[in-house]
Amino acid sequence: MNTVRLSNISIAEFGAFLEYKGCVRVDNGNEGHEKWEKAGIPRPIIFQTHIEPVPEFIVRNGLRDLGVSRNDFAQWYLGRKKKGKKQ
Repeated sequence: MNTVRLSNISIAEFGAFLEYKGCVRVDNGNEGHEKWEKAGIPRPIIFQTHIEPVPEFIVRNGLRDLGVSRNDFAQWYLGRKKKGKKQ
């Protein structure tokens, strides 16, 4: 059973996951948002940096665009927690 709630993912952890999946943060000139791009995804992943945690629908849309299942994300997330990485 999946114990990871997508509604509690911090900005730092979501950014680390996007880096892990090969996304690159793009400076879009807007300090209120982060924009991440990767070749082969239909659109950039954009989220607000002043809303913590990242809204669940943004995480779900990002996973869908990357072609990553919720379970794959949960394995990465839980593996990161076991290694003692901070949120």
